[in-house]
Formats: sequence, C-alpha cells, structure tokens
Amino acid sequence: MSLASIILALVTLQRLGELVLAHANTRNLKARGAIEVGASHYPFVVAVHAAWLITLWIFGCLQPVNLPALAVFVVLQGLRVWIIATLGSRWTTRIIVLPGEPLIVSGPYRYLAHPNYAVVAAEIAILPLALHLPITALIFTLLNGVALFIRIRAEVRVLSEAGTWPATS
Repeated sequence: MSLASIILALVTLQRLGELVLAHANTRNLKARGAIEVGASHYPFVVAVHAAWLITLWIFGCLQPVNLPALAVFVVLQGLRVWIIATLGSRWTTRIIVLPGEPLIVSGPYRYLAHPNYAVVAAEIAILPLALHLPITALIFTLLNGVALFIRIRAEVRVLSEAGTWPATS
C-alpha cells in the first residue's frame, strides 16, 4: 500500500466520521427547533466533495507524496478539529440555524467569519497538490468556490434576517 493510499484512506475515514457526527448534530439541533437553510444546494456541495475524493483515489493513490504540501494539509486538519470543537454540538455539514442562539465568536471565529469554509477551500487545493495533481486542485477549487458562493450567501442572508449576523458598515 502506497503512502498516498494510506493518506486517502485516512481522509476518507475522517470524512465518513464527520458525516456521522454532522448527522447526529443536525438531528439534535432540529429536535431543539433549529431550521435548515439552503437544503436545495446541499446535494451540489456533497457532489463536489464526493467527486473530489473519488478523483483523488482514481488519480492519486499511486502518486508520490509532496511532503511539504502534506505538512500543510496536516496543519489544516488541526484547524478543522479546532473549528469542530469550537462549534461543538452546533457543527454540521448543513446550514442549521437555532433561533435565539447567538453566533459563536470564540476560537477561530474570533479571526474569521467562516473559518470552516476557509479550511475546506485550502484542503481542496492542498491535498491534490500533495499528490501532484494540479489540474484536480484547480478544477475542484473552482467548483468549491461556486458552492461556497451559494452557501455563504444563503447563510449570511438567514443570519441577517434573524438579526444575529454582525452589521457591516
């Protein structure tokens, strides 16, 4: 088994585990009265991420690994864990809003409005580069950019309507 295959297996297991956590958190949030926004674009987000991982398996599992790029990816995983830990039971892969709850402004949210999206965008570019797949990095960075454009607009809109999104000058 190649180093690239081991990395892809670990990333795949991580993503599957995160889906289980996200599903449980979504179910619990909805039981507390939370609402989902942007459900219509969620299949596109899932498709982009699934296609990214499948493409990496198809073209990258036997590639040599660029260790500096892999190191950046590992750092991004630390940031991902920080984000998930900060959001706790409110972390999901969907846009779920719990009425009356304030925005979380601790942890990485002190520095960025959307740290999770920043980390995901970096991951989508860096892991293919670690596997010497620059075209894959470019294609999926563009696709993810489209998904994030749609997603962030939907998220900001609902939070603004709820009065929880910070006013901009």
